[in-house]
Amino acid sequence: MENIWIGFDDTDSKNGGCTTYVACSILKKINAVGLDIISYPRLVRLNPNIPWKTRGNGAISLRIGHGIGEKTKIGEIEGKDIFCYKEMKNDNVDIDKIREIVVKSIDEQARLEDENTNSGFVLIDNQPSFETYDKTVKEVIKLEDIENLLKESKAEYKGYKNRRGLIGATASIAWLDSKDKTYELIAYRQKNKWGKTRFFDDKSTIKMDKKFISTFDNYDYKNKHNRLFPSSPCPVLFGIRGENQKELIKAKSLIKSEDINSWLIFVTNQGTDDHLQKKKIRNIKPYESVIVEGEISKTPHTIDGGHVIFSIKDSSGEVDCAAYEPTKEFRDIIRKLDVGDNLEVFGGIRENPITINLEKINILNLANIFDKVENPVCPNCGKHMKSKGSGQGFKCVKCKTKSNKPIIKQRKREIKLGFYEVPVCSRRHLSKPLKRMK
Repeated sequence: MENIWIGFDDTDSKNGGCTTYVACSILKKINAVGLDIISYPRLVRLNPNIPWKTRGNGAISLRIGHGIGEKTKIGEIEGKDIFCYKEMKNDNVDIDKIREIVVKSIDEQARLEDENTNSGFVLIDNQPSFETYDKTVKEVIKLEDIENLLKESKAEYKGYKNRRGLIGATASIAWLDSKDKTYELIAYRQKNKWGKTRFFDDKSTIKMDKKFISTFDNYDYKNKHNRLFPSSPCPVLFGIRGENQKELIKAKSLIKSEDINSWLIFVTNQGTDDHLQKKKIRNIKPYESVIVEGEISKTPHTIDGGHVIFSIKDSSGEVDCAAYEPTKEFRDIIRKLDVGDNLEVFGGIRENPITINLEKINILNLANIFDKVENPVCPNCGKHMKSKGSGQGFKCVKCKTKSNKPIIKQRKREIKLGFYEVPVCSRRHLSKPLKRMK
């Protein structure tokens, strides 16, 4: 084989570990035996609604061969520069050596003691069809279908425990970055810091965010939330997302934090909306992510917990939509909507009850809302009439003139047409931020 695709997934747990850090381990060993990475390592986020998803639901894939020609620095692993190549030699690579490296790295890093960690890796010489990725990021895929595909492709693979990691491992290889892509520079902590409180400076993140406009989802100014730094006990120190890989390196230099052990740039499907699909209401299914156009049929109202719920309808049915409490000030936008407004809603489908968990909305048309302002004025006396009772009209006390029409005025709407999104602090990895939308 002239090159090998490596895919792996589900090595982390809530108590530690990180699948992207396994990539560092593999690349360090790959370089040590004279092999190279062709193009950037790939961080591929999968269906965010799967109940059994991993912490970030991200799988990794690498293309390995003997690089030639132009090379690009993509990171540093424990002080050693890491490069990728655009081209490769037409000579064979030792798959046995690669398999040994992958197995050793997973054995060292995977948190298999956790009942919810079910790792898997794939070695294959050709990418599976893009459809494999597309289904995995949008639907619920059966493990059996993936294993049949791998057998037909004569791939080498191994699943640990219930083997579910094979799904993400395969899908990450199948992803094509030719349509839309972003990059993430991930910096890792010194090993003696794992599990301890991270040190970082919010001001440096804000400075970086304002200087490098090609980056996104860095800092939530309203909620004072630094999105670069995770709170889990994983090896990651911070991650900077952006559209320009060269600017990410410059952005890294502005961040003030504890010492960095290693860093690596991944090409990724983050911020692309790849998980969304346009659907009629009657066709939506649990665990999907959809774009639905409809008219508001039930007024937004707040329920226990601070969640805001409303309903929309189209020609095929009606469904509830929810702006949950973690979406913070986004709920204030939702409360300004009213019956008759026409909009697109973007979000994931909760199973029970079927509900669209909102990621963003696009208001297409606002209904004209009229409110009673005051009782009518008597045309003879010039004074306001008195109400005769609910639904019984009005009557002038002095001259007994009657009227059924109160004075009404069109309500001034406190919201405009266009897109509105949840704040940075509650945004999903795959959700395309408005600053990336044309």
